[in-house]
Amino acid sequence: MCFLDIKFIGDNMFFKDIHKRIKIIILITIFLFIVIISKVFYIQVIDYKKLNKYATGLWSRNLPLAANRGIIYDTNGVELANNITTTSLILIPNQIENKEKVAKDLSDILNVEYDEMYKHVFKKTSIERVHPEGRNLSYEIADKINSLGYKGVYLVKEAKRYYPYDTFLSHTIGFVGIDNQGLSGLELIYDNYLTGSDGAIKYFSDAKGNNLEMSQIYEQPQSGINMTLTVNFELQEVLERELSTAVSEYNPEQALGIIMNPKTGEILAMASRPDFSPSKYQDYTTEEINRNLPIWMTYEPGSTFKIITLAASLEENIVDLEKDTFFDGGGITVGGATLHCWKHGGHGAETYLEVVENSCNPGFVNLGLKLGKEKLFSYIDKFGFGKKTGIDLNGEASGIIFDIDKIGDLELATTAFGQGVSVTPIQQVTAVSAAINGGTLYKPYIVKSLNDPETNSVILENKPTVVRKVISDETSEKVRYALESVVARGTGHNAYIAGYRVGGKTGTAQKVKDGKYLSGNYITSFIGFMPADDPQIVVYVAIDNAKGITQYGGTVAAPIAKKILESSIDILKIEKRNNEIEREFSILDKQYIKVPNVVGMNIKDALKELKKFKVEYSGSGDTISYQSPSAGENIYEGETIRLLLS
Repeated sequence: MCFLDIKFIGDNMFFKDIHKRIKIIILITIFLFIVIISKVFYIQVIDYKKLNKYATGLWSRNLPLAANRGIIYDTNGVELANNITTTSLILIPNQIENKEKVAKDLSDILNVEYDEMYKHVFKKTSIERVHPEGRNLSYEIADKINSLGYKGVYLVKEAKRYYPYDTFLSHTIGFVGIDNQGLSGLELIYDNYLTGSDGAIKYFSDAKGNNLEMSQIYEQPQSGINMTLTVNFELQEVLERELSTAVSEYNPEQALGIIMNPKTGEILAMASRPDFSPSKYQDYTTEEINRNLPIWMTYEPGSTFKIITLAASLEENIVDLEKDTFFDGGGITVGGATLHCWKHGGHGAETYLEVVENSCNPGFVNLGLKLGKEKLFSYIDKFGFGKKTGIDLNGEASGIIFDIDKIGDLELATTAFGQGVSVTPIQQVTAVSAAINGGTLYKPYIVKSLNDPETNSVILENKPTVVRKVISDETSEKVRYALESVVARGTGHNAYIAGYRVGGKTGTAQKVKDGKYLSGNYITSFIGFMPADDPQIVVYVAIDNAKGITQYGGTVAAPIAKKILESSIDILKIEKRNNEIEREFSILDKQYIKVPNVVGMNIKDALKELKKFKVEYSGSGDTISYQSPSAGENIYEGETIRLLLS
């Protein structure tokens, strides 16, 4: 009985063990089934696009189609940078049948070494771009390649950057490389916006690269974002012309100019010499293409910096321009050093308005000493010197201003008339704009907006940005009056325009090399604005080491600025108005004379009245019925007046 009981128990354990194994097998089967289902689900649903892309990539091929870069416009819609369509050569080596012949024929057409073309044709790749020999092909060369009819040899359209005005605004706009990537200037700074999305022609091939009879897919390239600048094409054209003329006439080392709207900070024109051709940038040195002088160049400003000393002195009420006087004996001694006036023997007794008109260094030294270093340098800082203006261009310099802790009386004195400090042209234009626009410092900018290429909707827009209020409206008005007086009666008389109120200041700065001032080597400059009572335009011109002329800002730079201002009258539609301050002439000056009214006079009396002019008349009779120019206009002595007799 005992034996039977033991056997029964053993059988029972055996069956339990079988059931347990079955359960384990079933669980494993279920688990594997779930894993397989999950994997299938993951592949078919979650990872489908990725795997399909991999699979398609094995037999799908793309012929790239380059996108156009965004167009760069001036403020009125003139195209400054556009695109032209060119042709480039692409090879699909697996499709080429007689590779040696293809390599030989292509090398002959492209005028390149056979070995070089052989490498392209035999390269182990699905698609081979022939670079750079096969890029931007002319129509004639592309036609020769196309006429060969070789399999695996493709010509695709490609966009090439085109600058219709060549060197025009070159340092500001910049240039692009052969792959249409921005390399300098605005082309580099805004490359992410200007660069479009490339398209492609997609086709399918087998493992050997042969075309499969399946439809091709065309993916259209998307053009880049368009850009509109604050630059006025006509003003830019005038500035470029006048700088080129100055280079031809004076053979300077460098020349530059900036035109700004003083009420907004908008750059209306900017140029420098030497310039370069963006389409041929490889022909120039790195220095030539990267040095945008209006924002990069630093130098002692000379007398144009006196505007800051003047504004600070007026704001602090330490001087009355017409009542307070100063005696200029030709020099002033400060800190053991004698600082001389540009005029030998000095100007004698002057009002401070005459100190400004005469650009008298000792007079401005006296103003600087009255202000003291803390006040003068606080205004220099408020006007933005010693730091970048923040203009939306790369390569801007900061300039150099004395450390306040290292300033003695001598450093204070020289700073007051623009010596011993280093500034940039863009800093000067921005600061002077603040001094004359009512006292508000604006951040300069040159990009007006970025626009969608299809809808022209604004994507990004720059607007005038106020940095700070520097001086009061009343002080700014006094500065404008003083600078108008400089043009009418002082060193800036060569910028005078009859019938249009012009203000300005000359500058003549001796250049420094290795810590020493160079002899006979100056940067002559002039900063002018009009109308003087309501400035709409500020012009700054600087000429570095002009040859064949006495180097003064008034003799070199002021006449250039005057031509620019005269051209701006029609461009900006500036209205004529009476000059607030009458022009004073020297015996060497060509004088303006007001035209008398001779309408109604007989011809004999009229000729007596017009004896300082040339006279031409037509018609019959003895009485004047019409005259041109009309009565009251100011014209140069000796110019022609035309009369009509009735």
